[in-house]
Amino acid sequence: MATASTTFAPTSLERTFGRTLAIYLKEAKYEFLTRLRLRAYSISTITFPLMFYVLFGLVLNQKDSAVGRTTIAAYLIPTYATFGVMGASLFGTASGLAAERGLGWLQVKRASPMPPFAYFTAKVAIGMIFSAVVVLLLLLLGITFGGVHMPVADAAKLVAILVAGSLPFCAMGLAIGYFVGPNSSVAIINLIYLPLSFCSGLWVPIMFLPKILQHFAHFLPPYHLAQLALGVVGAGQGESSLVHWEALIGFFLICLGVARLGFQRDEGKMYG
Repeated sequence: MATASTTFAPTSLERTFGRTLAIYLKEAKYEFLTRLRLRAYSISTITFPLMFYVLFGLVLNQKDSAVGRTTIAAYLIPTYATFGVMGASLFGTASGLAAERGLGWLQVKRASPMPPFAYFTAKVAIGMIFSAVVVLLLLLLGITFGGVHMPVADAAKLVAILVAGSLPFCAMGLAIGYFVGPNSSVAIINLIYLPLSFCSGLWVPIMFLPKILQHFAHFLPPYHLAQLALGVVGAGQGESSLVHWEALIGFFLICLGVARLGFQRDEGKMYG
């Protein structure tokens, strides 16, 4: 009997883990298909940063122009990639969550036997996937048409930093999605997303902004992600990478806490 118990226990655990993993993967798959078919999301989040880069990094860029020791075409890849990562993360989580809350879809999800975290994990995963697509396409444009030369190791490091850096903005999107309505979510996201981008030096190099904005940027999470990415191309401000990661992790935890409060508030409305 002892032998039988030691034989069947791991098998049962493996089956449970396999079924749970299959649920998470299926939820992520259908979330991906939903976002892909939603042209307002898939096309705009990918083409918006690419359009900016083509205009300012390729068309209007003079070949001898540079920011410090880095060419404009190379400098704008990390900054517009950060801009694109923010858009893919915020719109993928906040607008989707707000819309599904408004439609009552979250109540259906909670009534099902699906693990509650599968829903949120799928949204975060899709935000990271679209973020990776944006970064890779910007790299392709820069290398192919902008004359950017970047070792494969540096390109891989840039993609890894920016995809990992999408997590705080996915958490921010969840926090926003729990406290805005389905009809106002896009407007509110833009009111947050666009000023944050400008003040963090994503559209104009940070050293060209007014001094007050340069100091204010240190309190904004996009600035820290952009500086980590710019460090890969040799265009950072020379600040410690640890400081930037600490700022992003702190912001991530704060947003998760706010999202948790929103989750509990909705739970209380339905079951309290």
